[in-house]
Amino acid sequence: MSTRRCLTFATGLVECLCFAGAVFGWASLVFVLKGEGYFSYLCVNATGVNETQVLDCSGQDEQFSLIFTIASFMNNFLTLPNGFLFDQFGTTVARLFGIFLHTMGTLMVAFSTSVLPNLLFPALSLLAVGGILFLITNMQVGNLFGSRRSTVITLYNGAFDSSSALFLVIKLLHESGISLRASFLFLSTCSVIHLLRTFFLLPRNFFPYPLPDHYTYGITCGKSETPISEVTANGNAKTTMEETPLNKDDLVEQEKSFRECLLSRFFVWHLLWLSVMQLRHYLFIGTLNPMLQRLTAGEASLVSQYTNAFAVTQLCGVLCAPWNGLIMDRHKGKPRAAGETEKEADLRASVLSLFLTSLQCVLFSVCASTPYLPLQYLTFILQVLNRSFLYGGNAAFISMAFPSCHFGKLYGLVMALSAVFSLLQYPCFALVKGALGGDPLYMNIGLTLLSLLAFIHPLSVYLHCRRVSSQRAKINAISASS
Repeated sequence: MSTRRCLTFATGLVECLCFAGAVFGWASLVFVLKGEGYFSYLCVNATGVNETQVLDCSGQDEQFSLIFTIASFMNNFLTLPNGFLFDQFGTTVARLFGIFLHTMGTLMVAFSTSVLPNLLFPALSLLAVGGILFLITNMQVGNLFGSRRSTVITLYNGAFDSSSALFLVIKLLHESGISLRASFLFLSTCSVIHLLRTFFLLPRNFFPYPLPDHYTYGITCGKSETPISEVTANGNAKTTMEETPLNKDDLVEQEKSFRECLLSRFFVWHLLWLSVMQLRHYLFIGTLNPMLQRLTAGEASLVSQYTNAFAVTQLCGVLCAPWNGLIMDRHKGKPRAAGETEKEADLRASVLSLFLTSLQCVLFSVCASTPYLPLQYLTFILQVLNRSFLYGGNAAFISMAFPSCHFGKLYGLVMALSAVFSLLQYPCFALVKGALGGDPLYMNIGLTLLSLLAFIHPLSVYLHCRRVSSQRAKINAISASS
């Protein structure tokens, strides 16, 4: 394995781990922003138990929840145009756009103040959209590693989840005396690293799959080792290795149109599978701070302790995600049944992954619904485990169930549609604050029941694989008897 491939993999892992999904560490940043007085004007005096005067900051909490709702929506919904951008113009253009958005986001947070708190609305959205472009352009690195493709894809998604711990680091630095502005200005300067990686360690277009022999990419001494196109003597463009279909099976698979993929049963159930679990996670993250405030009776030291514990567990996403990849890749290198295609084998291996992810979500939701403070440590563990399985499994399933030429569009579309569904988190939050009097118990029970719908997807894939296997056995029996 070449040094360049190893460097591409390692730097991509660092990029996803330290930058891509920072927005999901929102609970840690909220703690800092409250200390800095952001939206503090929304806190009002209220009469509590026994006629005591208490400070009601539900309006402040609602504003922070709205920022996260919009950012998480933009993170997913704009993955659709970003997917088209990636498929149409390639890696370099998509990454330059992502770097620009991410840098603008960090600068806006750096120059926001308690006087200008509304800068957080565009800032967090730009951070989210720029970060998801980092992830999209990095997932193709799995194509460099053949039989470990799904493992690499899930590992990068796990690193994306773990990057939410970046805001924990900023929180700890803030408690040590380093200002919020200094931290985010430093993050802005890191854009230079993203630019260098774009030009020297990634292809201009895409990494092909399967990978051709002697494949090279990137820029060396100002020249691309793999030209984007070569022009023949008669003036016709000659397709490069990045664009050439590599085998007959790939040609057949790519004949499936984007519309056919979109209308398939796999896509519909996969969308439902992702949407219900993602809503559960987003509502949990967006309401974590007020939930801890309620369970700790507002004791700041305990809220900080549990917020830190949640952020630390997010680091484990990069450790949990490869387990899912190994589950999906466990059949690689083993002999397949007579007549079984690689795609069929991949789908059969994905059933266990999809089922375990659904089961984890239900267990996480049950724990999150239980109003017992020490149990939340287990909730944090189940949340990061399930989230790493969810997003890694999402990308890996799309890459194996549909043609690679549609990956960016399908990944973008499923994320965009699930984002529309995740907008329900804000009315859910408003319902808890209003009609339910701040007690989320009934809302959590409803979300747990909703999570059970996720089991439809693994069941659907299992029945498909069994039906295909049965048909293949009949064909083999007829062939043997003739």
